[in-house]
Amino acid sequence: MGKKIPMWQCLIVFLCMVGLLVWGVVKDSGGEAHMALLCAAAIATICAFANGWKWAYLEAGILAAINRSMQACLILMIVGPMLATWTAGGVVPSMMYYGIKVISPKIFLFTAALLCSIVSLATGSSWSTAGSMGVALIGVGTALGFPAYMTAGAVVSGAYFGDKMSPLSDTTNLAPAVSGATLFDHIRHMIYTTGVSLVIALVVYLVLGFTHSGATADTTTIDLILTFISDNFKVGIIYLIPPIFVIAMVILKAPAIPALFIGALLGVPYMIMQGVPVTDYFNIMNNGNEVDASGTIENLAGYFPSASDAELENMGGILDNLSGLLSSGGAQGMMWTISLIIFAMCFGGVVDCTGIMANLASVILNAAKTRGLLVTSVIFTCILVNAICCDQYLAIILPGRIYKETFEDRKLKAKNLSRCLEDSATLTSNFFPWNTCGATMRTFLGVNSAYIPFAVLNWVNPIVSIVYGFTGFTMEKMTDEEYEEILKRREQEKAEAMALLNA
Repeated sequence: MGKKIPMWQCLIVFLCMVGLLVWGVVKDSGGEAHMALLCAAAIATICAFANGWKWAYLEAGILAAINRSMQACLILMIVGPMLATWTAGGVVPSMMYYGIKVISPKIFLFTAALLCSIVSLATGSSWSTAGSMGVALIGVGTALGFPAYMTAGAVVSGAYFGDKMSPLSDTTNLAPAVSGATLFDHIRHMIYTTGVSLVIALVVYLVLGFTHSGATADTTTIDLILTFISDNFKVGIIYLIPPIFVIAMVILKAPAIPALFIGALLGVPYMIMQGVPVTDYFNIMNNGNEVDASGTIENLAGYFPSASDAELENMGGILDNLSGLLSSGGAQGMMWTISLIIFAMCFGGVVDCTGIMANLASVILNAAKTRGLLVTSVIFTCILVNAICCDQYLAIILPGRIYKETFEDRKLKAKNLSRCLEDSATLTSNFFPWNTCGATMRTFLGVNSAYIPFAVLNWVNPIVSIVYGFTGFTMEKMTDEEYEEILKRREQEKAEAMALLNA
């Protein structure tokens, strides 16, 4: 082992990381953080070498960090095929079809948030939900007399609720992987904060809906979506069995990997019912499926003869986005996220095992004397990383590594930390226009930051989390035996690192 790395060098490492990420995500490649993280890991390694740390020890730290993220990576590798079978088999389209049929002018905002919650729960993606359902709902809301920014707020709230609570979501898998919790424990624990926040948001949308709703509705956009889904898929109540199964597995505390794998297999009979050739099954599960909207777009004038050219062009754009939602990337589509996790863990492993992260975290942690202040520190650190590093994945990974041991030493279960990470990092990522999520939401929905006050769930949820931190409500503590196991694990990891160092 080397000597303690001076604070000024720790600051240089993190400033370089921030600079590289800003360049990679914003300036250079429009959202590419992989090489920025790898270069940041190289700079941290050079700093460690300068202070006497040997490569064998750093490599052990990197491998230990990657190993801690492997469960999330395996889950993502299963989620890809599951999402592919569900979309190709008509499961996701059926959820969308029946969801959109419940739209009513008087409860439009309420319904918009709820519908986006359902779609996002089914797909695990707030981006896809906003880019398809969200775009369509903006058009419906405009026809009903709702300002676009108000509708956008309801869409974002619903989309991020589903993204946050879905076992298919990459961030929902990433947060427990970083903190040391299990996936289903993490999801169940989030119900206490996110469930309350959703109820508050839905009440607000009901009040706003009755205040702003119009007397009549232009149902053209709704008819367009229903027509497109029914033209491309068979829909029915029977197609809702796979998501009900996954929800049941969450409730019954089943292991995530086998439950999700069975969920993927449940989509196969529905592909048969959709007429998908058997020879395409493996290809769809690996590479995903694509839904082509060109045929429906060409026939739009026939479907809607009274529509103007501008309206038909807008409909075409909605169908393009909708076809994107009803397509999936399969197992290969998850590899971008998996590789990002691994690259981030390379950086995290070096700064963790050399004490760089601990040195920087000590400045913040010295002020977090109580449980409430600790939770508040996590919340604001995640928001700060969202603002500076421009990416929600990093807003989960970096604070997760900073606060993990502190939560353990205060005998707070790992699911408390994973919940705090998502209550802040995931939900506030869209608040900043320069963040990848913020830029995406504004582009998809065609609004500026005026929608933020109406994204009620996204700003209420962090407040609820902080309140729970100070009151102790649902902040579960470890038993002495569980804490002893953690201490043994740390000693084992240290021994393994020393064995590699001496080899």
